[in-house]
Amino acid sequence: MYAVIATGGKQYSVRVGDTLDVEKLAAGDDGTVSLRPVLLVGDDGALTTAADALAGATVRATVVEQVKGPKLTVFKYKNKTGYRNRNGHRQPLTRIRVDEIAT
Repeated sequence: MYAVIATGGKQYSVRVGDTLDVEKLAAGDDGTVSLRPVLLVGDDGALTTAADALAGATVRATVVEQVKGPKLTVFKYKNKTGYRNRNGHRQPLTRIRVDEIAT
């Protein structure tokens, strides 16, 4: 069984047991998060895409750790003016492990 979820402005295809990095999420006291909306659920060749059928679907995951993404270099430059600006950025991410896909 797999599902397609949307979180942090991106879509991810997940299965039970998958570990993935998503945009930073606030976890509950027990370290679990419920990911919604679920856009698609597939099980043995049968796809569920209807909005009313997926209204109650959730993907439950456990937060493994809070991490930072790779360092990105941001370089700004303007021609003929001597303007140069170099800056770095590391996106905060949450590493999660998918525990359950409930429909």
